[in-house]
Amino acid sequence: MSTERPDNDVTGPRRRRPPLAVASVAAAVLLAGGGGAYWASTAAGDGGTADSGAAADRKPAPLLALDAPADAPDSAASSSDTPPPGIAPGEPDPGGPPVIYRAAGELPDGPDEAAVHHARGTVASADVARLAKALGIPGTPRTEGTSWVVGDEDGPGALLKVTKQAPGTWTFARTTTPKPCESGTMCTNGASEPGGDPVSEKAAKAAAVPVLKAAGQDDAALNAGQLMGDVRVVNADPKIDGLPTYGWSTGVQVGPDGEVTGGSGHLKALEKGDTYPAVGADEALKQLNAASRGKGDADRDVGGCATPVPHQGEPKPSDPQCVPSNGKRAPVEQTVEDAVFGLALNYVDGRQTLVPSWLFTVRQAPGGPENTVTQVAVDPKFIEKPDVPTPSGDRKVTSYGADGRTLEVTFWGGVCSTYTASAKESAGQVRISVTEKPQEGKKACIMIAKELTRTVTLEKPLGDRTVIDAASGGAVPRT
Repeated sequence: MSTERPDNDVTGPRRRRPPLAVASVAAAVLLAGGGGAYWASTAAGDGGTADSGAAADRKPAPLLALDAPADAPDSAASSSDTPPPGIAPGEPDPGGPPVIYRAAGELPDGPDEAAVHHARGTVASADVARLAKALGIPGTPRTEGTSWVVGDEDGPGALLKVTKQAPGTWTFARTTTPKPCESGTMCTNGASEPGGDPVSEKAAKAAAVPVLKAAGQDDAALNAGQLMGDVRVVNADPKIDGLPTYGWSTGVQVGPDGEVTGGSGHLKALEKGDTYPAVGADEALKQLNAASRGKGDADRDVGGCATPVPHQGEPKPSDPQCVPSNGKRAPVEQTVEDAVFGLALNYVDGRQTLVPSWLFTVRQAPGGPENTVTQVAVDPKFIEKPDVPTPSGDRKVTSYGADGRTLEVTFWGGVCSTYTASAKESAGQVRISVTEKPQEGKKACIMIAKELTRTVTLEKPLGDRTVIDAASGGAVPRT
């Protein structure tokens, strides 16, 4: 009788990160953070040095309030590392079978602690002008709504848009729409410039460097292997405090003529936040597998499907689409070939934040494509449990409008109930609840759904805070 291997089973040769690399990463984190709030209590055998005494005097960081998982990372285009739409880094696809990750070798311990990083404040006009100059767009940044804009939206040319509020998300596109024919001249309507061969990776990187420098990412790791037709995409992943990042990429598109034709990224520089104790890669892998299996589902069938021996051409028990007799799909195993300690995009109190995480390089089959799966590395004892969504009897908010302290929320409701809306505010988000109460004395009711609105008055203006629907836990779009 066989026994199930543990989640961190090691089936290959030792692949521990060299001690020097581990030490350098830990040193980078500690030096940049000025010592950690938990160093004195987590370090062993130091005998109470001056540094540990200073750390002990610091106030502990508040619990890390992680929101729902972040969406897939933004980039100029999707890559092999990008999960399917709507699926966050490190999260299994809810539409597919669970995934169990097995380590191919011994995993590293990583640093004892690390800091979160976030962008705060607003983007200055001078920073936008610097990026526009690197992109070759003439003109002065102007205000349009909540964004800085440089360039022309109408006709051929180039347009750069940068949100004023941190993290300063920017998008750039160079249009090639032909100008209308002038009177008395001959031209070919609908003609377009002929395509060409993509530029080399070296040429694409050279074209992207000035843009990346203007965006503050001149030290980012570059990958120019992605193609979109005849356009080559340079994806830049910056290092923050010496740590690699995931989900904070800048994408620069370079056309066959070597000109930058598009791109996107973040312009506001990141700031260091609170420092938290971190777990090693082994523990992070256990947490990742526990999340994949599902809470309370540790006994999921991992032996395939309890079905008769199939006839020729029928699905085999090991096939992913096979469903065991207990109704739970058999897990798919993926091999963890490498683990690197870094920072991955998450949402903390409604704000985009880079959180200490393990970046696992995984592969489902030998020779198959590699993917990056992330798992938060902060010790779970220092993570605040997320708010549980309100009961399903309450209504889901579909959109909102804002004017200072006033929010007008929209939802679908019935004609025989009364509805009230309320808000729970924090520094980064506003959670809206719409409560339904059936009208008294109504014995019969017409089942008609209507789009309704209710007004909520906030304690402070909404500003850049995210509006969250308490019933679903998701962000609400602005009308």
